[in-house]
Amino acid sequence: MLFNPFCPITAAKVLALKATVILLLTMLIKAKIRITAFSALGVFLLLLQTLAFLAVSGGLAVVAAGAAVYAAQQRKASAA
Repeated sequence: MLFNPFCPITAAKVLALKATVILLLTMLIKAKIRITAFSALGVFLLLLQTLAFLAVSGGLAVVAAGAAVYAAQQRKASAA
């Protein structure tokens, strides 16, 4: 098909195609930005969850160590 710039139907088709390409590129860029933003948000939430897990685990370890020390002191007191 030969391109005739004086044919309004062809010009309209070309303009519609350009508009469609621009729309699709805009949507693609928007999706890429959203994917990047939500990936960063997901990584942040994963790090926050990991820190919370480590804090709770550390707290439980301190409580368990305290209970062991307390039990050892109670055994010494009852043995003496």
